[in-house]
Parts: sequence; C-alpha cells; structure tokens
Amino acid sequence: MDIDIIDDNQLKARIIAEALPHIQRYRKKTIVVKYGGNAMINDELKQAVMHDLILLTTVGIKVVLVHGGGPAINKTLDRMGIESKFVDGLRVTDKETVNVVQMVLAGKVNKDLVCQIGNLGGHAIGLSGMDGNMIKCRALDDEHGYVGEIIDTNMDAITEILEYGWIPVISTIGYDEKGNCYNINADTVAAQIAGDLKAEALISMTDIIGLLRDIEDPSSKIQKVFISEIPALVNDGIIKGGMIPKIDSMTQAIRNGCKKAFIIDGRVPHSILMELLTDEGMGTMFMSR
Repeated sequence: MDIDIIDDNQLKARIIAEALPHIQRYRKKTIVVKYGGNAMINDELKQAVMHDLILLTTVGIKVVLVHGGGPAINKTLDRMGIESKFVDGLRVTDKETVNVVQMVLAGKVNKDLVCQIGNLGGHAIGLSGMDGNMIKCRALDDEHGYVGEIIDTNMDAITEILEYGWIPVISTIGYDEKGNCYNINADTVAAQIAGDLKAEALISMTDIIGLLRDIEDPSSKIQKVFISEIPALVNDGIIKGGMIPKIDSMTQAIRNGCKKAFIIDGRVPHSILMELLTDEGMGTMFMSR
C-alpha cells in the first residue's frame, strides 16, 4: 500500500480519536452559536457552518443558532432607497427601517438558513424573538429608535425544539407589550439565550482569529481569558472598539450561567468543529475561574 495513503489514514484516525473525548464532554449539552460576518455571506463558508451544526446534532449535542443579517438588511435598504445610519455601532432604526429588518431577518435570512440545513440532511425550525414570547423589549434609547433592550425572555419554544433533536434558528428581533418590533444586537441575543439555557458554550463567529495582545501580530493570540481579567485588558487597550460590547455580552452570559464562551474566526471552514472537538482549539476562550 502507498505510504502516503497509510499516513493519510493514520492522520484521519488520530483526528477522530482526538475528537471523541470532546464529543463525550458536550453530548447532551447545549451550545449557542452566534453566526455573522464573512461566514454568513460566503457560500462555501456558510455550507461549512451548516455541516458543522448538523454533525454536532448528529452526535447528540444540542445546538442553537442565533443569526444577524446586517449585509442583507443594508442591501435591501439600498434597493428601497433608505439610508443606513449607525450610532455607536448600532443601526438607527426608525419605523420604516424596522419593518425592513423584520422582513429580512425573520423572513429571507432565517428561512434560507433553515432550508439549507434541511437540504444538507439536518432538521431546523426558524423562529424570531417575537415567537413564543421569546424576547420582550423596550427601546434602548430615543436616539436609536426601534433598537431593543431585552427586559424578559421565554425559552420554552427553544427547549422544546432541542428536545426533538432539531436546531432552533433564531433571528434577532423582539417585541414590546404594544406589539412593536425591535431590532436587537445579535451578540446580545446570543448571550442572553446562552445564559438562560445555562449553555455549555457560547461561540461567537467573527472576522478575527481571536483576541490579540498585538493587533498586528497573529502569534500574540490569547488562548484563555478569565472574565476577572477583562477590565485590565480594556485598560491596556487590548480589548477596544467594537470588541468591548461583544466581550461584555459574553461576560454577561457566563455570569448568568453559561459555562464558557469562545471568539473564533468564522472565515476558516469548519472553525466550530476545530474549536470544540480538538485539543488546541482555534480562538480565544472566556470563562470564570
């Protein structure tokens, strides 16, 4: 037999053997995946993500997928001649804009993901935060319009779907007592759900390889961060800009009962599997002591 074939088979066997204890650790546990960035707009990456989620459910891991859809919203607003405005990284959302957000997120983006999971052999149900009284909101402030701050949640619909071994696919809109729709930051929703479900892990897919001590040096990636260390990292300028609210959300998830959280590079195919099912991982892990 060709030596290259033997080496290739041995490598595959080692990979499978290495994955086994990780599968056992996560089996019957819940992970929440916040899905966005390039992994959401690149067809090859999107297919790799869906394959990862289906594989995890196949081996008995409960998966919740929380998605945004900023590029799709921008594209639709542009087509309708509506200007996109952002303040402090959040979309200014007037009544006309929130109608578009609801249409795009809860409609096209959500159902496209559900359909793709189904076509690849998985089982998924698409929901929004308006379904099953899942995410009740109030306005974050006057400046942002219909941008929501979460005030109450109901996880019944998600837990029922997980019990059937299906993947809940959640679009990040919520409601108020008057029936108004609100646009909510996807990191905030994913962290809230991960905390409420006492998830084993929250995975945030980003366009960076992890938290770097030196933004210009990929080798400076920090493998593990205890949440007690975060204020010092902010003071030192290692955590800054748009990373601050993202990590604040992950910190809140951990304080609310999520075991650990990861920032991973969604531009790498199968990054979810590499983070969860290998010894080395690939991103930055956040956890309490």
